Amino acid sequence: MTDGQWVSLFSGGKDSSWALYRALEEGLDVARLVTVHPEGDSYMYHVPATRLASLAAESIGIPLVDVEPEDFEAAAATESGAQGDAELEPLEAALRELSDDLDGGLAGVTAGAVESEYQTSRIEAMADRLGCEVFAPLWQRDPRELGEAMLDAGFEIAILQVAAYGLDESWLGRTLDRDALDELAELNDEYGVHVLGEGGEFETFVTDGPHMSRPIELAYETVWNGDRGHIEVTDARLGE
Repeated sequence: MTDGQWVSLFSGGKDSSWALYRALEEGLDVARLVTVHPEGDSYMYHVPATRLASLAAESIGIPLVDVEPEDFEAAAATESGAQGDAELEPLEAALRELSDDLDGGLAGVTAGAVESEYQTSRIEAMADRLGCEVFAPLWQRDPRELGEAMLDAGFEIAILQVAAYGLDESWLGRTLDRDALDELAELNDEYGVHVLGEGGEFETFVTDGPHMSRPIELAYETVWNGDRGHIEVTDARLGE
């Protein structure tokens, strides 16, 4: 394994959290979490409630670096390929800057992609330019088995946003547990909904896990727009 320290690409959602957790389990020296805060919709990044990532980082005990919306002014291209490439620029710049602060430089980044060639190819190309590795423990794994592995490890996962046929308002704020996985498997058979929401069908936030010292408690209201919706977090704090 390369010398240096690791950076976790981290949103607080289940996939990036699982990549971080597995990296720590593997003994990788993860020295920073990096959270990207895109404005509006994003082709590359998990969008909802990224501000909660700072609470998660506090519970995990690893310093967090934020990449802010103003860093995306150069990412105004409208064509998706161009936007995806432009959206990587502020992240890549942040990682270059971070590498100077890491003991031995940047060894690699963790990534939570499961099946998205779009994300993975761009992250791998970025890592090549930075001369570092990519640790992607979810890549090409069976989605149902991954979900069960997260639950077996003790992850508590809240659903923040839904946007898919078959997912109604009752899913907002729901815990992603085994019953939910069963229902998602049925929706996958019926409508093609990805069991882990890889296509943006739903977004999540990990409120507790074995890598966290304290759970995160959320208070929220639901917002429903006919065929999609999200929760508006009104309060978030670390529990005991």
